Amino acid sequence: MEIIGVLGPAGVVVIVAALIILSGVQVVQEYERGVIFRLGRLVGARGPGLIYVIPGVERMVRIDLRVVTMDVPCQECITRDNVTVRVNAVVYFRVVGAEAAVVRVLEYIRATSMIAEPTLRSVLGQSGLDDLLSQRDKINQELQRIIDEQTEPWGIKVSVVEVRDVELPQSMQRAMARQAEAEREKRAKIIHAEGEFEASARLADAAEAIARQPLAIQLRYLQTLTEIASERSSTVVFPLPVDLIGQWLGRSPGSVAAVPVPQAAGGAQAASPPVAGDEDV
Repeated sequence: MEIIGVLGPAGVVVIVAALIILSGVQVVQEYERGVIFRLGRLVGARGPGLIYVIPGVERMVRIDLRVVTMDVPCQECITRDNVTVRVNAVVYFRVVGAEAAVVRVLEYIRATSMIAEPTLRSVLGQSGLDDLLSQRDKINQELQRIIDEQTEPWGIKVSVVEVRDVELPQSMQRAMARQAEAEREKRAKIIHAEGEFEASARLADAAEAIARQPLAIQLRYLQTLTEIASERSSTVVFPLPVDLIGQWLGRSPGSVAAVPVPQAAGGAQAASPPVAGDEDV
């Protein structure tokens, strides 16, 4: 009453009107937009910065334009090859049409989540287990395309969809481990067979080279004897051609009797093939 007495009725009316007018001043952040309704009718989006909303006539709904990170709950899916897996994903989206996000859908974040869950089950049901494990990028792109098409009328842009964890049954994990082991054994056997084939080809080339030089086989005999003598063996039996022994003694192969034989490692003498001599029978 004292204020009314001091200012008078006109002054009070002016103060109240000023307060009402100032209450319509709103500040919209850079990452927000204000969707304005005038007497229930959509006017448009305003901001960012300082805007004015007519009190009692206009109403403003704030919409956040930043990227929203939404977890898709773990879904139990059956792949195309009848394997049960548990998969969860994450969806990144943002509002590109503030007016549509307010007018065309109620709670656009929850609506996007409800779209993502069945889409995840549907896409994984059309994919095989091998595709899910090895071609995850392709599945992510397919999920992003389908979800984005369904949320586009709401002014929502789905930028990325990522399948995060894939949980397989224990029996399937053991079967995959056995398959991987069998694949490694297969590759090892193929590599071993290819090595044997290449070695046989090289041996054939060596045999042709020895055939062109008859003395090469004798040199190979001596090299092998040297390698055997270096080992700790007790007895060494090494074949020698009869015609070679005759050539060493300067006689024909059927004319000599005794041939000195060097001792092998271990003190035992190497046995030589019996040769017919000139002694009387």
